[in-house]
Amino acid sequence: MDNERRQKSQERRTVAGNIAASPATTASFDLAKASKPILAGGITGGLEICITFPTEYVKTQLQLDERSGVQKRYTGPMNCVSVTVRDYGVRGLYRGLSVLLYGSIPKSAVRFGAFEELKRFNVDENGNLSPTKRMLCGLGAGVSEAILAVTPMETLKVKFINDQTSAKPHYRGFFHGVSQIIKEQGIRGVYQGVVPTILKQGSNQAIRFFVMETLKNWYREGDPKKPVPLYVVGAFGAFAGACSVFGNTPIDVIKTRLQGLEAHKYKGTIDCAVQIFKHEGPRAFYKGTVPRLSRVCLDVAITFMIYDSVMDVFNRVWKL
Repeated sequence: MDNERRQKSQERRTVAGNIAASPATTASFDLAKASKPILAGGITGGLEICITFPTEYVKTQLQLDERSGVQKRYTGPMNCVSVTVRDYGVRGLYRGLSVLLYGSIPKSAVRFGAFEELKRFNVDENGNLSPTKRMLCGLGAGVSEAILAVTPMETLKVKFINDQTSAKPHYRGFFHGVSQIIKEQGIRGVYQGVVPTILKQGSNQAIRFFVMETLKNWYREGDPKKPVPLYVVGAFGAFAGACSVFGNTPIDVIKTRLQGLEAHKYKGTIDCAVQIFKHEGPRAFYKGTVPRLSRVCLDVAITFMIYDSVMDVFNRVWKL
């Protein structure tokens, strides 16, 4: 009898010990699991921006080319490229790259890390997301990257590109530019346009991840373990990028104006939208659509292809 009681007591202690230990084990496993998409996202962001930056440069220049009462500097995307190369050489198309490179790594890391974590908590028993949850997970990823990385990065990028078109450029480089902006405008100077940036990134990623997850789910026929060929991922990514461009370019135009060197003309997001509509008409909200479309389609296609490739390597060599 005594032996039986001792055995039951030992079993209860073993069960209690396992229960007490399980939260720590789960937390450690979750942290390790979350680190893969974060690291893969960072690598993806660095490679992607080096490939696609010239189209971002042209898009930003066209959106800033709105000086009232003054003849516009550029007649279109190709003219912007030729004028920039003529005045500054090919390197001119990469002005502001350092800002995006420093920011794209954490931006992409936050984006994919946040999406994968949100997805992990919302998938059903088969590992699939419902259409509504696809969009909400994408929205959460976009808002996260807007607050933690995109707003300061985009503000600096726009100011640097805008500065190059001035008669007397003020910034000598990345660190000089950042120090001057903070000295003259404070931290707020590198955190302008946060509201439209949240709107832009939130809608961007809600649309892109929704389209990507929907198309992948359609291709896999509901089986989340079925592999999707890289070229198919690229095609899906390009389509998702196009959808996001037509869905939120007006927000992108407003964000760019609020982050430029002439942002003081606007009282805020609504005032900026009203002034653009009043002085330039509704078509101004789609300025830079062509270069943005080419950049974003290429960008999103490359991003998802690189990310899936990196994650495939990680899953083979990085066993959790």
